[in-house]
Amino acid sequence: MPKLSFAVFALLVFVAGCGRLAEVGRSPDFNSVVGGNEVFAMNSAPLPMSAAAPEDYDAASLWTSGRQSLLGDRRAGRRGDILTVVIEIDESAEISNATERGRSGSEQLALPDFLGLPEQLNDLMPEGSSLDSAVDTSSRSRSSGDGAVRRNEELTLRVAATVTEVLGNGVLRIEGSQEVRVNFEIRELLVSGYVRPEDISRQNEVTYDKIAAARISYGGRGQISDMQQPRYGQQISDIILPF
Repeated sequence: MPKLSFAVFALLVFVAGCGRLAEVGRSPDFNSVVGGNEVFAMNSAPLPMSAAAPEDYDAASLWTSGRQSLLGDRRAGRRGDILTVVIEIDESAEISNATERGRSGSEQLALPDFLGLPEQLNDLMPEGSSLDSAVDTSSRSRSSGDGAVRRNEELTLRVAATVTEVLGNGVLRIEGSQEVRVNFEIRELLVSGYVRPEDISRQNEVTYDKIAAARISYGGRGQISDMQQPRYGQQISDIILPF
């Protein structure tokens, strides 16, 4: 039975490793954008506009307010529209705490006269012993602690995002992804969240601090990331081993 268990374990390890062996000597592949929320939103037909739309007020006017006109509003506002998300994070935080506590106390209890028992017991005790100071205790404790947290983050990125949904209150749900491959390493940037139309600038841009429930992911995958990532066996041993 132990041999069978070892064989099953070895088979699982071999199957798990085959997926990585297929990438030996190859560049990491891009994630497919087909079937994603962004492409689905851009391929969906927008709702028909009202008959009283501003574009229809004066079709013969030289200056129109349509999205394609010189003075038109080209900001994203409908499903499938694209806007630029500007991510400029430059934050630092430093927290330092120190605590110190001390306490000391002493107690002394003597039984010189207690129904004559000390005198009677003194005769039974070894020479030089006495119960005149029966109890004498003292204690002292001291504790101190010191902690510090220091963090510094700086990130500057720009990514195009797509409006995937327009909520009932007019808030826009956006999703954006970007992948750049350099040699055998892929850099990935993902962003999603909710944006108010009035927070989008005239340049059709929105900063990350205007995105509610923002989810920003910046990382990579490839040969360099694989070298920096501990092997599966090492990760498992770090969790299981108690020493």
